[in-house]
Amino acid sequence: MWFWLSMITLLCWSGSDLFSKIGCRGQDRYAHLKMVMAVGLVMGIHAAYELFVGGTEISFSILLTYLPVSALYILSMALGYLGLRYIELSISSPICNSSGALVAVLILITGGIRDVNGWQLAAVALVCLGVVCLGVVEANEDDDLRALRQEASNCKYAKSALALILPVLYCLLDALGTFADSLVLRTLNEDSANVSYELTFFLCAVVSFIYVVLVKKQPLVPRQEAPKYVGALCETAGQFAYIYAIGDEEHVVMAAPIISAYCVASVLWSRIFLKEKLSAKHYVAVAAVIVGIVILGVFDA
Repeated sequence: MWFWLSMITLLCWSGSDLFSKIGCRGQDRYAHLKMVMAVGLVMGIHAAYELFVGGTEISFSILLTYLPVSALYILSMALGYLGLRYIELSISSPICNSSGALVAVLILITGGIRDVNGWQLAAVALVCLGVVCLGVVEANEDDDLRALRQEASNCKYAKSALALILPVLYCLLDALGTFADSLVLRTLNEDSANVSYELTFFLCAVVSFIYVVLVKKQPLVPRQEAPKYVGALCETAGQFAYIYAIGDEEHVVMAAPIISAYCVASVLWSRIFLKEKLSAKHYVAVAAVIVGIVILGVFDA
C-alpha cells in the first residue's frame, strides 16, 4: 500500500497547488483569506471526526503547546496563497517546496553534520542555487518576452520583488515550522498535535470569515469559491495519505522521494491546465530545485 498512498499524496498535494492557484488568481484582494476559510473549514470538519469518532485526546494545554508550530504553518500557507496572485505556479511551487532543504540547513547548524552525507549536502546546495537562479532569471527577464509567454494563460504578472518574496517567506516559515515540529513532537502525541493544528486553522478560518464577510462585506460567489474548497479537500486528503505512507518504516526510503516530487506534478498541471509557459532559463532553475528535493527525499530516512 505504501506506493499507492505515496502516489495519492503526490496527486492530492499537486492538485491542492493547482486548485489553490485557480482559486487565488485574479483581482480579488481577499482571495488568500477566502482560501484560509476553505482550508480551515475542511480541517475543522476532519478535526471534529478525529475527536468524536477517532477519540483523539485534546486539551487547552495541548493547543497552547502546539500553537507556535501551528502559527508558523498557517502563516506560511496564507502567504503562499497570497503569493499565487503574483507569480506562476510553475515558479512558486518549487520555491515553496524548498523548505525541506532549509530544514536540513537548520539541522546542520544545530546538530552538526555527523548524520548527513555528501549527497544530502549537494542536494541542499542544489536547491539553494536553483532558488537563487530563479530570482536572477525573474529579475532580468525582458518585459516583452515575459508578456509574450504569458499571453496564452491570460494572466499577466508584472516583474516585482513581492512575487518572489512571498513564496520565499512561505519557504522560510514552513521550514521553521517543520523544525519546531520535530522538537515539540518529542513530548506531544502526533494525533493530538495534528488535531490541534486543524482546530487552530479552523479558528483562523472563523476570524477570516468575520473580517472578510461581516466587516468588509465581501460576497462569496459559489463559482469563484468552488476551486478553493476542492484545493482544501486535496490538501487534507493528501495529509491523511502522507501520514500512513511515511508510517511504513520499511518503505519510507522509497515513499519519501515520490512524495517530495509532487512539485513536479504541480509544474506539469500548470503547463497543461493553466497554460503557463516559462523560459528555458526558468526551466533549468526549476529542474535544479526539483532534483535537489528528490535527492533529499531519497535520503530522508
